[in-house]
Amino acid sequence: VQLQASGGGLVQTGGSLRLSCAASGRTFSSDSMGWFRQAPGKEREFVAYDWSGYTTRYADSVKGRFTISRDNSKNTVYLQMNSLKPEDTAVYYCVAQIKLGRTYGNRYSWNYWGQGTLVTVSS
Repeated sequence: VQLQASGGGLVQTGGSLRLSCAASGRTFSSDSMGWFRQAPGKEREFVAYDWSGYTTRYADSVKGRFTISRDNSKNTVYLQMNSLKPEDTAVYYCVAQIKLGRTYGNRYSWNYWGQGTLVTVSS
């Protein structure tokens, strides 16, 4: 199973980016998928989560600016990021499939991780 994240780059404050994460090796249409990020010198933190297209949750720091979505026909999850701020600068990781009984906001709750894509927001 592979999760391939893409779409990162350099953007100015207030700009937008859309990250994509394509899964291969198995389908995740019935599973949760999400995004975490890790800024330099900081812990990896939860960003957004989607449960099979029915429920979404966001970190307070990105609520109203980021939107998670998925296309099950492409086995792909997206993260639309608007109104970007310098504090959004981080490596963004896509994740898939929450372990039974675990919570989505915990980095140790996820079975599959992508390789990360770097987002840099300049001031």
